[in-house]
Amino acid sequence: MPITIIPLAGEVPIEESAPAADRLLAGHPIQRIWNFFSDTSGQFHAGRWSSTTGRWRVRYTENELCVLTAGRVALQGAAGERFEFAAGDAFIVPAGFEGTWEVLEECSKIYAIFQPGQY
Repeated sequence: MPITIIPLAGEVPIEESAPAADRLLAGHPIQRIWNFFSDTSGQFHAGRWSSTTGRWRVRYTENELCVLTAGRVALQGAAGERFEFAAGDAFIVPAGFEGTWEVLEECSKIYAIFQPGQY
């Protein structure tokens, strides 16, 4: 099979979900994922994600590059450090990050995730 460029646009299945009840802290966020690419090892994924407003606990086992294309979000680490991002901002959430993810305004992002073999 030839290797080709993969645009992050077009038709792919949409996965819809919500944070697990034991992680949900505020609101009733609905999340949508359009995964455009997963490598053969299952360790790298890229696509688009969106969410309505809400706040939930997170614990990352993967490294994620996020490029916010709409809306506003805030991430707060377990030690209390808070970061806010808006459309056009890019940031990395490293494996091992624990804290909260809050969608302040309905948002969307482009993501690239690398899941290390062991964490």
